[in-house]
Amino acid sequence: MKIDGNAIRPGNVIEHKGGLWRAVKTQHVKPGKGGAFLQVELKEIRTGTKLNERFRSSETVERVRLEQKEFQFLFADGSDFTFMDQETFDQITLNEDMIGEDQAKFLQDGMVVVIESFEESPIGVELPQHVTVEVLEADAVVKGQTASSSYKPAVVEGGVRVMVPPYVETGIRIVVNTDDATFVERAKD
Repeated sequence: MKIDGNAIRPGNVIEHKGGLWRAVKTQHVKPGKGGAFLQVELKEIRTGTKLNERFRSSETVERVRLEQKEFQFLFADGSDFTFMDQETFDQITLNEDMIGEDQAKFLQDGMVVVIESFEESPIGVELPQHVTVEVLEADAVVKGQTASSSYKPAVVEGGVRVMVPPYVETGIRIVVNTDDATFVERAKD
């Protein structure tokens, strides 16, 4: 589907220079001299290469529609991760590079993820926004610290380091944002 160059939004996938690129950031620029343009930070889906491009409203780009399908995480074997299609029960194995090292640490048995594919070829894995994990290690509270905005480091399942409030101790289950590994709240289970 063709769209105007200034209609690109963050998250859109476009075909550009013979590859598939995801728009990471966009910024409208109106210089004092010359026409306005859209400054777009692009990331190549398969290689992860970044590129900054300028698109004018007169240009058109090909927006790519990705097929999104839910899969269930089954198991990990080294750096390979196996998922099962929720409808057909077919299994596919993806490498850690496709998932992302930071994201792979949050995968849990039975977790439902969305796998994006283009022309029947998987190109990315989208985890749920939040995941509930157990705190394996938490530093002791330093006496005299104020309660407001004093966070301490903790290690949760999967070996991820998260900054948590002082009341969080080892063994407590917490909710963590999978995008940036930040503490959201104490788990309600």
